[in-house]
Amino acid sequence: MKIVAVRTHVLRHQLEQQFQSAFSTFTDRWACLVEIECDDGTLGWGECLGPATANAAVVQAMAALVIGRDPLEIEPIWLELYNQFRDQGQRGLTITAISGIDIALWDIAGKHFGVPVHVLLGGAFRKQIPAYATGGFRPVGRDRRAALEAETAGYIAEGFKATKIKIGFGVEEDAEVIAAVRAAIGPEARLMIDANHGYDAIEAVELGNRVADLGIDWFEEPVTPELLDAYCDVKAGQPLPVAAGETWHGRWAFAEAIARRCVDILQPDVCGCGGFTEMKKIISMAEVAGIRLVPHVWGTAVVLAASLQVHAILPPSPPRHDRYQPQLEFDRTFNPYRQAIIARPIEHVDGMVAVPDGPGLGIEINRAAVEKYSV
Repeated sequence: MKIVAVRTHVLRHQLEQQFQSAFSTFTDRWACLVEIECDDGTLGWGECLGPATANAAVVQAMAALVIGRDPLEIEPIWLELYNQFRDQGQRGLTITAISGIDIALWDIAGKHFGVPVHVLLGGAFRKQIPAYATGGFRPVGRDRRAALEAETAGYIAEGFKATKIKIGFGVEEDAEVIAAVRAAIGPEARLMIDANHGYDAIEAVELGNRVADLGIDWFEEPVTPELLDAYCDVKAGQPLPVAAGETWHGRWAFAEAIARRCVDILQPDVCGCGGFTEMKKIISMAEVAGIRLVPHVWGTAVVLAASLQVHAILPPSPPRHDRYQPQLEFDRTFNPYRQAIIARPIEHVDGMVAVPDGPGLGIEINRAAVEKYSV
């Protein structure tokens, strides 16, 4: 079996209702899918985290190094791609592009052997994953507090037991909104806050102390990802567990964060950290260091399926009877192609999501939908 083609599909949908994180205004939903074809007709699919057109360009630049290779030589292909691009790209787009290729190769391997990816990765500890609803962005042109109260209460009514909102818009405004959301979802629901590195360390410490009594599961990306000293300051200066990792790429970035113990929770994204090949290593590193790992998820149903395979293999730590179950980030913001690009949507039932058990990623791509949203 040999690889004969590497294709990228850049998807786009222009939003009528725009929304904001701390530093971005979402006018469109973008995604970069990777499709790898083998000479026997087997197709593998992956996805890249981050800017879609840039990821597509890097994947295409890597394609010549992949075509003609045996798709089951996943680790050698990963290292060949990294070694060829490492001098100018130890992190960033090099790793996000490799992620999409790597996921597609594991999808091919699973289809070749007739098993889900989680079997190839060592086997599942769980087949049902508790999910939390991600949303809570600042809507453009609408009252943020009222919108988030209604939105998050709706998620809990829908069956989710936890939700995450976006912050990073100023300590006063954020503290007020967090308190309002807590009141809206009630005392039993779990709540996470994500600043998308919108604060400096002083602001993050102030905010963490201000909302310390509101039952926050974690404070995500309080400061910019390069500033590990600032992460240490935030972790030491306020009581909320600090989480980060979606913008760290490759095992070496996570090795630095682990060595510094600058976060309480690591959040690698399988479409951004280097794919399954690198994710498996990062999981082991976190386990050895005794740091909780809860993957980040953002994108289409392809990354959702891939992330479910990852959640299935996360080792129970500590191994007690009533084990901690890593939560799946389940995006609920508007995206018309997220589920449309697969034949059978991945949905939650009362806040739980089943791990796909078909070969590879366990999904079937709806090519008509991919073509509809491709640019």
